[in-house]
Amino acid sequence: MTDRPSHFLLVTILVLVTVLLISAMRHFSSARRVRVQIADDTAYRDLVERMLKTQEELAATLASVKGSVTQIEGRLAGVEKILKDVG
Repeated sequence: MTDRPSHFLLVTILVLVTVLLISAMRHFSSARRVRVQIADDTAYRDLVERMLKTQEELAATLASVKGSVTQIEGRLAGVEKILKDVG
């Protein structure tokens, strides 16, 4: 008869430990998932910042190129005028 209560106690302890382990694993899993998501968000934010900086640099370069093209068009018009006058 004394064997039965000890088995009951052992089974109860095993069930409680199992429940505790499952709960701890879920907690650590969700915490890890949150850390990974935060890292991904940070990486995405850095990527967006670099993209915006590059886009601004490209816009400045494009404006410079447009200015150069306008200047070249003016020079070309002058050369064409000279060639028409000569020819």
